[in-house]
Amino acid sequence: MDWGLVDYQEAWDRQESIFAKTLAIKHDNRVNQTTTETPNYLIFTEHPHVYTLGKSGHMEYLLLDEAGLKEKNATFYKINRGGDITYHGPGQIVGYPILDLDNFFTDIHLYLRTLEEAIILTLADYGIEAGRYPGFTGVWLDADNDKARKICAMGVRASRWVTMHGFAFNVNADLNYFGNIVPCGIDDKDVTSMERELGHPVDITEVKNKLKAHLASLFAMEIAD
Repeated sequence: MDWGLVDYQEAWDRQESIFAKTLAIKHDNRVNQTTTETPNYLIFTEHPHVYTLGKSGHMEYLLLDEAGLKEKNATFYKINRGGDITYHGPGQIVGYPILDLDNFFTDIHLYLRTLEEAIILTLADYGIEAGRYPGFTGVWLDADNDKARKICAMGVRASRWVTMHGFAFNVNADLNYFGNIVPCGIDDKDVTSMERELGHPVDITEVKNKLKAHLASLFAMEIAD
């Protein structure tokens, strides 16, 4: 499902509600020895300018005070995902897969690698060669040399194999906003977007459709509109 442009807090609340309902089904199945099927959701959205800090993140990586945030028309949230600080904004595909991994595979590392692979395959559809940077989560370009730059950040939460939060894929995002943080706590690597790499804006709806198809294939699932 596509939520369109949604305030971060509203999207977080919606996620938490779906997440809690899925956990409740699993709890009831365990207690009552029932087999009610758990639903799986793939949510795409965009957010107004916002910075989010993961539970293991560092406040000093936010380089703006309250007045600076207001000047940039941005908000800030400490949230319950893994990872450090990142930025979300218009022109970025934010993906929130709320999946019960008991329906797929119970391996968080494989889950993250699968999300990365879907982004890598989507970029390949546009002639952009991407990959992984050893020791770091997310999707990178030129990860094997000093031009390494990140195009997709990831941070997830999981409980009883149910996931929430997800990835932030820079399509036409305003990269200037990354200059106000130390992205993901990495101060010596650049951040990029599809628009920057291709030299022109990209049809974000088309990118979403390609990405959705790759996720469906990799997770061997059918995605309802």
